[in-house]
Amino acid sequence: MINRDFLMDKLKETGFQLSQPEQLAERFDRYAEMLVEWNEKINLTAITAPDEIVIKHFVDSLLLLKAYDVPKGTSMIDVGTGAGFPSVPVAMVREDIRLTLMDSLNKRIKFLKELSEALGVNARCVHARAEEFGSKPEYREQYDVACARAVAHLRELSEYCLPFVKVGGAFVALKSVGLEQELREAEAAIGILGGKVEKIARFTLPDGAERAIAVIRKIRPAPKKFPRPYGKIKKNPLNKA
Repeated sequence: MINRDFLMDKLKETGFQLSQPEQLAERFDRYAEMLVEWNEKINLTAITAPDEIVIKHFVDSLLLLKAYDVPKGTSMIDVGTGAGFPSVPVAMVREDIRLTLMDSLNKRIKFLKELSEALGVNARCVHARAEEFGSKPEYREQYDVACARAVAHLRELSEYCLPFVKVGGAFVALKSVGLEQELREAEAAIGILGGKVEKIARFTLPDGAERAIAVIRKIRPAPKKFPRPYGKIKKNPLNKA
């Protein structure tokens, strides 16, 4: 489905030098095929043109590895993962990552299970709401990295994601434009939840679109009362509490 040479060229343009490029291109091609096929049955993405899938999904997701030096053997949870972005492309390149895919829609979880099996990605697929599972002992502060791409405002996203992260780990949020304002509005929430902004990495995709990735270090445990129920998170954001 995708032009594999186009994929590899765009990855090289972005600075990726990958081992076994032909095998990897074949797996990304299968990913794109399954994405478009399943998208006809359930809402996974508005992006279905092959070249756009390459740039706006695959290359965009892999920028996480440029923004954050993911340690070997990292446990990673992708919160509100949708169609598997950003973490499935990351795990395809970094097979040492132990991945959990979390989404609140069971139909997407079914897709992710079939996708992971087809691509040979070792992922645990969990049907759950982050604000509920973030308090469960088997998930709370059990991950080296939590990541999310364009799920919500960074203020709310921090409350969803930081409770999953171990002290010393990181929450990595993939955003587009307007991150500075979101950071200002999320500053109080990040601090309350035990986080500290470590860096903002900026990138330009091959199509000219700008991306910004926030790396938030977990420096102390999140208070036990967080995350709150969804309604309270939406109605009473932490920086307005």
